[in-house]
Amino acid sequence: MDPPSAGSPYQPVIEALENHPQKKFYNVSKLGGTKYDTLPYSIRVLFESSVRNCDGFLVKETDAMNILDWKTKQNHVEVPFCPARVVLQDFTGIPAMVDFAAMREAVRNAGGDPVKVNPACPTDLTVDHSLQIDFSKWPETVLKNQEMEFGRNRERLQFFKWSSKVFKNISIIPPETGTAHQVNLEYLSKVVFEVKDLLYPDSVVGTDSHTTMVNGLGILGWGVGGIETEAVMLGMPLTLTLPEVVGCELTGTVSPFATSIDIVLSITKHLRQAEVAGKFVEFFGSGVSQLSVADRTTIANMCPEYGAILSFFPVDNVTLKHLKHTGLDKAKLEVMEAYLKAVKLFRNDESSSREPDYSQVVQVSLSSIIPYVSGPKRSQDRVAVNNMKSDFQACLNEKCGVKGFQIAAEKQEDTVPVQYEGNEYKLSHGCVVIAAVISCTNNCNPSVMLAAGLLAKKAVEAGLVVKPYIRTSLSPGSGMVTHYLSSSGVLPYLSKLGFEVVGYGCSTCVGNTAPLPEAIRNAIKQGDIIACGVLSGTKNFEGRLCDCVRANYLASPPLVVAYAIAGTVRIDFETEPLGIGFNGKSIYLRDIWPTRKELHTVEEEYVISSMFKELKEKMEKGNKRWNLLEAPESTLFPWDSKSTYIRCPSFFDKLAKEPVAPQPVENAHVLLYLGDSVTTDHISPAGSIARSSAAAKYLTSKGLTPREFNSYGARRGNDAVMTRGTFANIKLLNKFIGKPAPKTIHFPSGQTLDVFEAAELYQKEGIPVIILAGKKYGLGSSRDWAAKGPFLLGVKAVLAESFEKVHRSQLVGIGIAPLQFHPGENPSTLGLTGKEQFSILFPPELSPRMTVDVKTSTGKVFSVIALFENNMEITLYKYGGSLNFVARRFL
Repeated sequence: MDPPSAGSPYQPVIEALENHPQKKFYNVSKLGGTKYDTLPYSIRVLFESSVRNCDGFLVKETDAMNILDWKTKQNHVEVPFCPARVVLQDFTGIPAMVDFAAMREAVRNAGGDPVKVNPACPTDLTVDHSLQIDFSKWPETVLKNQEMEFGRNRERLQFFKWSSKVFKNISIIPPETGTAHQVNLEYLSKVVFEVKDLLYPDSVVGTDSHTTMVNGLGILGWGVGGIETEAVMLGMPLTLTLPEVVGCELTGTVSPFATSIDIVLSITKHLRQAEVAGKFVEFFGSGVSQLSVADRTTIANMCPEYGAILSFFPVDNVTLKHLKHTGLDKAKLEVMEAYLKAVKLFRNDESSSREPDYSQVVQVSLSSIIPYVSGPKRSQDRVAVNNMKSDFQACLNEKCGVKGFQIAAEKQEDTVPVQYEGNEYKLSHGCVVIAAVISCTNNCNPSVMLAAGLLAKKAVEAGLVVKPYIRTSLSPGSGMVTHYLSSSGVLPYLSKLGFEVVGYGCSTCVGNTAPLPEAIRNAIKQGDIIACGVLSGTKNFEGRLCDCVRANYLASPPLVVAYAIAGTVRIDFETEPLGIGFNGKSIYLRDIWPTRKELHTVEEEYVISSMFKELKEKMEKGNKRWNLLEAPESTLFPWDSKSTYIRCPSFFDKLAKEPVAPQPVENAHVLLYLGDSVTTDHISPAGSIARSSAAAKYLTSKGLTPREFNSYGARRGNDAVMTRGTFANIKLLNKFIGKPAPKTIHFPSGQTLDVFEAAELYQKEGIPVIILAGKKYGLGSSRDWAAKGPFLLGVKAVLAESFEKVHRSQLVGIGIAPLQFHPGENPSTLGLTGKEQFSILFPPELSPRMTVDVKTSTGKVFSVIALFENNMEITLYKYGGSLNFVARRFL
């Protein structure tokens, strides 16, 4: 990034930092004047980016002016955003890098220079999501699981190693380091970037929904789809509607019994009620200074759960104190502070300081927060811990739905005896069979992890145990967590309760967990028991953990341990003991719950400085297995036709130099007729590969045994596997079938088939397909294969009542038309059965949100809204998607 010249389209004011004349920066505060002073801090970062990247083409002067006029332009204009960097995790990173390799191939075939195909935006890729738990006994656990990972994922790792050698501007962070969001937070985050003596705010987009964690450090960042991320990597700005910014005022004092997770879930409830979906949230007020950076990052991480784009904590004295403890160089810290204050990106926590203008203000009293869990089926359904027993009883009584299980009254006290490891146990409704402290965001906060460890220590010392059939695990976000749990002396106690360190990567929450013991599974099914999983994560969609565990609760790490000890969620911690300790004494939760003073003392002594020092040493030292891994160094990747992990996809087969007029969709059949709230979990392949699935049949045909299937995440570099895994979720409810199953009807033959098999038949017959859906199509984590998979299945358009915003843009980015029914209309009101054939009549010239006519084979004609939000999206669609649009630059 070179300092601007006098002839740039929008000349920023450049000044030298006081006492640091060699540093340059864009003085956007002086440039924006009084309007700038009223902007929310998050919008100030957008304004700085627009000024710095203004080139008169992708980013125009009018864009900067629109951002400066945020107060009147919010929700009304689209603005570009050029983040400082990109982060990827390997589940989404592997298809991105495979796309880059395929792009080199396509550019070479079209007569271009493949060497030019490189990321333009600095990119870091962390190999973290492929970990599967094969062994669960410490201390050999981590080494054995890592050996297994390097064994089964060797092809993928070799491809990553090749990528690190041949692509410029990208770094690969090898396995065993930590999860993407943890490494991003602890190592990659700069707060202030410095490139060629030019200072500017750190900002980031990533393919992981937990990218928002960095907002707790005052770094603007959020998760987007893999397709948009690849475009950003290639130098395209993100386009977003200038958002509303909700100011969340925190007041009061935190209760000593409330953890960061309780604060998170309470704030989540308030923000859900405030309807902040698609908005920025920014925190202010006297309560903010009471929250550590770890607290803030935990809160910021949860914003996808309440629908916000991001939740921003401006840099303040608490941030600087944290950065000092992490070992940041004193001189750099001084430069950072001086720069942020000069451009008014530093939040003064004095009560007399003026707060920015906000679209609306939500007030949250920290004093009112009490411990909660979330569940049993949705993360937004919060249950006060002191009401847990009665709430679960209500769930047993309620009809099947978002909370109810509809268990007959006479069966609610049923028990099923089961023999396990020579002892007899009795399973009943509410029994805990999975208890996982997982590598998902809570681990970024040392206080809650230490609370779990100290609680375990007190429990063991009191004589409490966990029943051996409960699948317990501890999967830290990074080695630093293990380090401070070990150095503080609590790790052995967690181990004694069964919470062994199983590795560093996403595990239980993405389905990468060892199966329950067969005896336990059989007992659950035999008695139709509502068994429970309790985990310290952020997602608990029904059936996500295990198909026989129907009730899943999110809880803080110490409560995960507490429920594991209790063995059931049907317990009132106030009046009922966790268990019987030494000498027959009843032990209550209050007896072993650590105080805030205990936590603070241990955290200061064992965590802050040492964890960051060790991480930096680990990053500098590297990974022995990774360092010894061999990989080719050729400009083009040597594709292996026998590989079941890496395949050259067909996305760039029709690389176009010029846009193509939109083609009509003629006589399309409906591949799937879906209802409301179809998530990307339903669409995109994730977790283990079922033995009866289309993907399993493919892998079997390649000579693999079920033991060698690995997971969909590990095989995201193979489009043949991923296409077969699209819509393969066992909870998919297709109205053509009438019950949850990954099936559909191939109408020309009348056969009921796997979704892939039906789509394959349609493609052989030359028949296009579409999807009918209800409200909020594409809800959930952003996943590129939720768009890529349907595209390769031959889907030309999705007709839905409404779309999740990120998924809608992904559909456009891959070349699928998102078409929305008019308000008040849906397939039922229009009298559609889904068995008709549909023709979509696109005009030669498209315009944003224009009306498009649809005609059915029964003669019915109706119109829908083509959800192209701006002319740039229309251009991308005409090129066959954003990747093809950007790739043409290399020709």
